[in-house]
Amino acid sequence: MVRGLFDNPWQLVLVLLVVVLLFGGKRLPDAARGLGRSLRIFKSEIKELQDDGTSASPSRKDPAKRGEPEALEGRIVDAPVADREKQTSTDRRPEA
Repeated sequence: MVRGLFDNPWQLVLVLLVVVLLFGGKRLPDAARGLGRSLRIFKSEIKELQDDGTSASPSRKDPAKRGEPEALEGRIVDAPVADREKQTSTDRRPEA
């Protein structure tokens, strides 16, 4: 399917011209930079997935070395804001 796509150099020139007209000259470098970053991230994720399949990497075992936060233990207290305001207003004594 892709083999005969750009046999003629004029086809490639026409496609490049359409891309320049659509995106403009100012946005093309930013788009290329973003595409390069995305491909680099994608490549590193694929490599990491392949490494995970063959052996357990030490960076996965120790979250402190990877810069990930450690799991914290604690109690979550969930009180709506309106209830807290009501409590503080009833605790106050009216001035007489």
